This record gives sequence, structure tokens and C-alpha cells, in this order.
Amino acid sequence: MTGQLYDRYEELQEELVAIRRDLHMHPEVGHTEERTPAFIADYLRKLGIGVRTGVGGRGVVGTLKGGKPGRTIALRADFDALPIQDEKDVPYKSAVPGVMHACGHDLHTATLLGVAKVLSEVREDIPGTVVFIHQHAEEVTPGGAEAMIRDGCLDGVDTIIGAHVMSHEPFGGVYTMEGYSSSAQDDFEITIHGKGGHASSPHTTIDPLVTGSQLVVHFQQIISRRVNPMHSGVLTIGSFQSGEATNVIPDKAVLKGTVRTYAPEARDLIEEAMERLTRTTCEGNGADYEFKYVRDCPSIYNDAGETARVAKVAAAIFGEDEVHEGEPMSGSEDFAYYTQHVKGTYFTVGGGNPDIGAEYPHHHPKFDVDERSMQYIGKTFIGTVFDFLGEAEKSAESAAEINV
Repeated sequence: MTGQLYDRYEELQEELVAIRRDLHMHPEVGHTEERTPAFIADYLRKLGIGVRTGVGGRGVVGTLKGGKPGRTIALRADFDALPIQDEKDVPYKSAVPGVMHACGHDLHTATLLGVAKVLSEVREDIPGTVVFIHQHAEEVTPGGAEAMIRDGCLDGVDTIIGAHVMSHEPFGGVYTMEGYSSSAQDDFEITIHGKGGHASSPHTTIDPLVTGSQLVVHFQQIISRRVNPMHSGVLTIGSFQSGEATNVIPDKAVLKGTVRTYAPEARDLIEEAMERLTRTTCEGNGADYEFKYVRDCPSIYNDAGETARVAKVAAAIFGEDEVHEGEPMSGSEDFAYYTQHVKGTYFTVGGGNPDIGAEYPHHHPKFDVDERSMQYIGKTFIGTVFDFLGEAEKSAESAAEINV
């Protein structure tokens, strides 16, 4: 039956492209989404799918109960945009000044709506339940995932599958990876309080700028000399602000930046080392300090079994040559919160195509992707649903035969 469903999904391509382009023209940044969740909820309701709105704030959850009892699988898509001016020269260019879909969330949303449509047409043949999680605010902190989980979007869910289109990978491939597959994201802000004065009399001051400069150097040694070489990490100072005049030693310096890691051990080590170095360096220079360290997204952990399942399904649909071992993403993704509660996996598909201008990186003003990539995500979702739910159905049938 899945072969027929894949054909049906292909028939929806024109409709899905129209949905994606409509969403692209009407982007909304995280925690301000109104039109988008309303559109999603209306589409699902017309399919006869149970809908909850306002989940965790602005999220939408659709629940499709199959005609047979069984397990529950969740599929997730995100739908927020970014505060970036769209510079593409295309008919579906963003109509909202300073806001655009520069990461593919519009495509993710359209793809999952198409999956919902196909599965709703064969609901009586589904041995279990499918939950469609449409998440708001993936691009901001705090994101929507944690709030949606607290609001019950994972209640009763046995596994969850997510996907992302990638413009840096050529169109036509599915990429899977077990274990940690995205970096955890932490942000920090350090305020150094010194004693300002005249630039010609540094001996009467406590220079926060010099102290901050020492910290910039010390922090890089955490990565090169403290972190296990097998546990990669990035520590970046993105902002260093102190003083304005050439003849004044300021009384304050502020450092802001981000930390990216994969292994939890490296994440803990870096935070502890940063706090200790800040304390000892400031104390040594006679300065006071404020250390703020905010943990945002953890690293996505892909379950080995569910990752193998997706790879198997994708290979059966597209061929072995179209399925690849992926590399960890250096960016963060709050899909990670879902897999802290239930097992699951997150795969990516290629969406790059220079022939149509889809060659710019994510978060670029000219970002775009090959819309045919929706077929790779959508069909893989559909196949994984039936593989996961059908596995439990076969086990139940085998147990019944043994009992007989």
C-alpha cells in the first residue's frame, strides 16, 4: 500500500508548492505567529483530523487515530521565520518587510500538511495513531519545543521523527546519523566592573578592558587544552564592548558570546571552566564581575534503532545510493528537547540547486531551496509511519498466533 501512498504524495506536489510559497510570502517570527498556525489548524480540520491550537503558546497539534489500535508516532515541523530582509527576485518573495523564511520552515510545514492529507485518506488502514506537531518559535530563545512538551504534545507518543531541508547539500539525498547530531547551544554574558580613570594614569584604575582581553585569550585555551579532543566544542566571543573615548579608561566591560558542544561532558566542563577563569582573572586584577550563562538547546540525540529505520525506509523508496551517513550540524535545533522525552531521530535532505538560485546558506537574505525536496521528506515520513506502526502490529499478530 505504501507505494500507492507515495504516488498520491507526488500528486500533491503542485498543491504543496503553492502552500509553501504562500507561507513564504507571509512569514512570521517566533512568538508572533498568528496567520500561520491558523492556516495549519484550518487545513488539518478540513481533513477530519483532531486539532489543538495554542499548544505551548502558538503551536498546533493534529491527532489522526487509525482504524486499528497500536502505537503512536509523532512527526514534527517548525513554522517560524527570521528577522531578515528577503533579497530574492522571485514571485513568492516575502511580502513582510524585514522578515523572511530563510531556513526552510515554510517547506517543512507544507510537507507535513501533505503527509497529513495522504494519511487521512487511508486512516482506516493505519494500525495506531499519528500526531502532527507543528511547532512555533524554533529560531528564538526560549523556543517553542519545551513549552509544547509541557503542554502535552508528547503525551502518549512512543517515538518522534523530524526532518530539515539543507541548502548546502545537493538536491536528491537523505542523510541520517545516530547519536548526537546537532550542537547544544549556550549563551553567556560577562560584565566586568573595574575602576575608570584618565588614560594617562592607569595605575589609579582597575582596567576592565584589559581584564576582558585576558578572558578572551584564556577562554580559547579551554577548547584547545581542557576539552577532550574527541568531544569537539566551539566558544565564540561575539561582542566585546568597553569604553568610547581614546583618553579614558572605562569602568565596565561586557563580553557576550555562545558555546556549542555535542557531548554533555564537554558542555559541563566548558561552563565550569569559564566561570572559574572569570572569577580568578577578575580577582587577580581587582575587578568585580557578573557571570550569566544560559543553557539553551541541548544536542539532538538520535536513537540508533529509529535512525536505522529511517535509513531503511528511505533506501527502499529512493535507492541505496540516495541515503548517506550525515555529519553533525554545527547549529542547534530544539528538536533535541523532544528526544529527551521519547526516542526518535532527525534526518536531513538535500535542497541545493544552483540552477534555480538555491545555493545560499541558511539565514542568508537570498536563501531558497529546491521544492522537490518535499518529496524526500514527505515520502520518508509516510514510509516510517507504516514501518513503525506496522512493526508493532506484526508483533501482536505473532503473539496471538503463539497463544493460539
